[in-house]
Amino acid sequence: MNKRKYFVFFALFVLLTSYSTNLFAQPQGHVVSPSVGKPESEGGKIVAGFKFKPLDFTPPKAERVVLGSGMILYLLEDHELPVFNITARIRTGAVYEPPEKAGLANLTGYVMRSGGSQSMPAEKMNEELEFIASSVETSIDRESGSASLSTLKKDIDKGLKIFADVLMNPAFPEDKIKIRKDQMVESIRRENDNPTQIVHREFRKIIYNSNHPYSRKVDGTLETIGKITRDDMVAFHKKWFRPNNVILGISGDFNKDEIIKKLNTVFAGWKKADDSPLPEMDKVERRYEKSVNYIYKDVNQASVIMGHLGIHRKSPDYFPVMIMNFILGGGSFTARIPGRIRSDEGLAYSAYSAFQASRDIGMFFVTCETKLESTNRAISIALEEIEKMKKSPVDAEELAMAKETFKNQFIFRFTTSASIVGQMVDIEYEGLPLNYLETYLDNVEAVTQEEVQRVAAKYLCPDKINILVLGDKEKFDKPLDNFGKVRAIELSQE
Repeated sequence: MNKRKYFVFFALFVLLTSYSTNLFAQPQGHVVSPSVGKPESEGGKIVAGFKFKPLDFTPPKAERVVLGSGMILYLLEDHELPVFNITARIRTGAVYEPPEKAGLANLTGYVMRSGGSQSMPAEKMNEELEFIASSVETSIDRESGSASLSTLKKDIDKGLKIFADVLMNPAFPEDKIKIRKDQMVESIRRENDNPTQIVHREFRKIIYNSNHPYSRKVDGTLETIGKITRDDMVAFHKKWFRPNNVILGISGDFNKDEIIKKLNTVFAGWKKADDSPLPEMDKVERRYEKSVNYIYKDVNQASVIMGHLGIHRKSPDYFPVMIMNFILGGGSFTARIPGRIRSDEGLAYSAYSAFQASRDIGMFFVTCETKLESTNRAISIALEEIEKMKKSPVDAEELAMAKETFKNQFIFRFTTSASIVGQMVDIEYEGLPLNYLETYLDNVEAVTQEEVQRVAAKYLCPDKINILVLGDKEKFDKPLDNFGKVRAIELSQE
């Protein structure tokens, strides 16, 4: 693709913002987004005065092909550089592992690559890939598996062979399993040293029923990791890694017809899974029960997280909810919550809100870290802003700036062919309409003040919020029981 045609957009983007927002799903960590407030600097005021025609942008399209094996491909040729990339998602995830063996999916996804294949030991595979300046990676997260290949055009055949071998025939040697288990155990043992990890781990347990996989950690516990065997990993891989569970996004310097032939060759003999649908998880019970929770830890600042259930990824309210949240706390320092907590009162460096949209109902939360002496004040401000968003319409200028930010950022998802096919793989995997990108700008533009207020009233529940605070309550500015009856959570070595 010719990147020069994007230069004008890029120059404008640099002037307007130094950050980006992932609008497909809310990230696990916080991505700081551009300001939605009025420009303060002289340069910003000059740029704000520029007038442009309405954005008219048609996203580049990747070609969708379904192989006889059921494997779905998105292909986009790009002959500008002699490189070749594959990104893949696999229909699997930690949600499908037995609770008594939590961590199985994550461990399987890691050792698939670190352990080499049945025909090529890990050390030999590493040498081969390093020699041709290529990489093959695999992993399994909460709701999907992923894999990738990056290589030069001249090494496509060798890279594809290794990539396919890892997906189809991982070796799972006992020594590599032990090494990874030891690493996971050590990471878990250190987890209680990190306040952020603690509050996010414990908050999931508060929000979701204990029998639901969303309440569990993807990397398991000390007890569950000890129960996982090589046979478990082999069986998990065999069940989920089948060609009709795989979606590949292929980009770079290749010929479509040739690459399809190569894929049919390297994946020959890989048996399809039966056509029965994925097993149903237990549905998330939509319940809202106010709670105030406290974890003692001798630290110099409080870690605060509060929230409740949110929306699922295919919700018809997705776009108005995301824009509403952008104004509330997801849109950088001048969004309402960080604007007050950080900019106006200087209580925290980082404060933000997020809707994490999952396959089933995800979470809405607000989080910040503040000095112990301002804990109650920071919580009160966040609750005030949630209440205000729920009950009062947003300002027209506030909404217009949020929508412009969404639209202006949209074109920068298409700067490389790899990013384009990667998005199509995600859209296919999530079951979104295949014209999602073509209708994206229209969906953003369609969000009105009335829509924002409607979804705020529907999905924000400040009177039934769950609050979790980690710190030393003896140093808080006011007692936590100002917000309700406090439940103490004792930290244990998981």
